[in-house]
Amino acid sequence: MHIWRFVRDTPCAVLLGVQLLGVLLYPFMEDRVAGRTLFAAFGLVVLGLVLRAVRHTPGATWVAMLLAAPCAVLLLIVTVTANETLLPWSSAFEAALYFYGAIAMLRYMTADNIVTTDELFAIGVVFTLVAWAFAYVFVVMQALEPGSYIAAVNPQADRTWTELLYLSFTTLSSTGLSDIVPITGHTRSVLMLEQLAGVLYIAMVVTRLVNLRRASREQPPAPGTDSPRQ
Repeated sequence: MHIWRFVRDTPCAVLLGVQLLGVLLYPFMEDRVAGRTLFAAFGLVVLGLVLRAVRHTPGATWVAMLLAAPCAVLLLIVTVTANETLLPWSSAFEAALYFYGAIAMLRYMTADNIVTTDELFAIGVVFTLVAWAFAYVFVVMQALEPGSYIAAVNPQADRTWTELLYLSFTTLSSTGLSDIVPITGHTRSVLMLEQLAGVLYIAMVVTRLVNLRRASREQPPAPGTDSPRQ
């Protein structure tokens, strides 16, 4: 019963958990035809969880549904037919939905000075949504311009989803650990935008925590209690 209440009241926690689970499962899905079908099916699950999480934010649910509808149709076709040529198209809509979801989560986190359990999980969700969104942008760019990303292993091959997601995470977190390199001007421009987004997000989270700490210290003590220590 407590688990069900937690799942119901913290959609951001559920979304974050499923996304992190996907990080571990994606490598198993890429090397087999059946696995690629499961990949599309898993994308539908995440899509539904993103919509559910957005419903708990100030974001407009109809906008999220408008972006999710064509994406869901394309992923469903890929799941049934295993036609991977549609994945770049679905990736474009998924990128737009994830960017919108991240914006909605930011508004959710900064709407007031009360931090709920779900808002704490939203900190991680915003990061993962942005990372996934840029990875989907990379998928689209690779489809439009094959060979735009090279790597230390099989440099001429198309980069897999796991590789592009890895590139997105290392760029957004500014760790610089990736051995995958964009070699065209357009792909490098997008990567620079992601680097900027990562720096600004970390700065925003730190500023938010500092402001919350300051607000809690400046709040007058309840009647009959001692003043907070400085």
